[in-house]
Amino acid sequence: MAVFSIAMVAACPFPANHGTPAAIKEMAEELARRGHSIRVVTYPLSHDIPVTGVEIDRVAQIGWNRAVNVGPSYQRLMFDALLLLKLFQVVRSSKIEVIHAHNYEAALIGGIVGRLTGVPVIYNAINTMISELPSFGFIRPRAFAIGLARVLDYIVPRMADSIIADTEELRSFILGKGIDPERVITIHSGVRPEMFEAADGARVRNRFADSDAPLIIYTGTFDAFQGLSYLLEAFKIVHEHKPTARLLLVGSTINPAHLAKYEKMAEQLGFASQVQFTSCTLEELPDFLAASDVAVVPRPESPGIPTKLLNYMAAGNAIVSFKRSATVLEHGKTAFLVEPATAENLARGIMTLLDDLALASKLRKNVRNFVVGRFDWPSIARKLETVYESLTPDSISDSLGQTGVPPVMPRRRRSRAEL
Repeated sequence: MAVFSIAMVAACPFPANHGTPAAIKEMAEELARRGHSIRVVTYPLSHDIPVTGVEIDRVAQIGWNRAVNVGPSYQRLMFDALLLLKLFQVVRSSKIEVIHAHNYEAALIGGIVGRLTGVPVIYNAINTMISELPSFGFIRPRAFAIGLARVLDYIVPRMADSIIADTEELRSFILGKGIDPERVITIHSGVRPEMFEAADGARVRNRFADSDAPLIIYTGTFDAFQGLSYLLEAFKIVHEHKPTARLLLVGSTINPAHLAKYEKMAEQLGFASQVQFTSCTLEELPDFLAASDVAVVPRPESPGIPTKLLNYMAAGNAIVSFKRSATVLEHGKTAFLVEPATAENLARGIMTLLDDLALASKLRKNVRNFVVGRFDWPSIARKLETVYESLTPDSISDSLGQTGVPPVMPRRRRSRAEL
């Protein structure tokens, strides 16, 4: 197996206890375990989470804020400008062979540096701008945010030599923008199943629910696009039928304004005493998921695989989700999927699994087995290595000799001696 010097571009706090940064950390660590040289080029912001076997190159701190937040900000725009310079320096000084960029800002930055240095760029796509950017309310008017999102969805994939799409649905979205199918491959995000093997749900139940009370859980951020309004409205229906049920919303990175919004909503809906908001560390997450009777993904639609869904799967949770946010799962076999996206349908799914314990047990067993060999990091790392190898000059020549068509269309790569 060839080994590579890879710059992972993370235009976000790193490491951090939520979705994308957590996935980048686990991907980088697994590739490092397999002998690759991994440097994560990222922001100065982070949570106190150990990272093993990976070098981290950070841009300078700008501004007073040192908190880890999700979503766009003026501070992040300044970090992105510095990130371009930092990545260029790292590529030159560390003889980087592949730039592996995660999400939009990183893909733009990686694409520019790739053109300047001749190093091939991989864009790791897990979302679309049109599905998220307008919901943050950072860019106004909303029509302008929608227009910018569409422009980015068109431009960003063109900045990379090869594109890794998180799901087949996301791959189809990218191909719909006119991208050559030869440049786009589907490789799912990953999870560490072993992380959940020794979970003890009793400790969480002792804190948040009676031993026999139905416990419904959500984990993740509280941003608008996550669909927590659907979940709270659905729980109102569940609570009317099952008064002892409890809802536990576990935020990884909680924005105080979002917390206040949903606390007020729970009070207005009349069940504030039955819902609790809390946070947990990555180490505590398995215990929280082990405590739940039902784990919910209330996001109406997700082009990629939500990290929370991967965690639910690895933990063997009985999952209820809107169908378009869990396209890798099968209704009635690995999850209870509902559509269209309404609070009533979400409530129906939750109550079905609370009432039908045999079905819930079957889903738990099936979804846990479904993870191994598909979503574990060693399996994913092997697929990533195939993409890295496809970007090297020798492998491109071999492919041309056999098929006449290269697997990707990279720009000319400079040799290490040229860098």
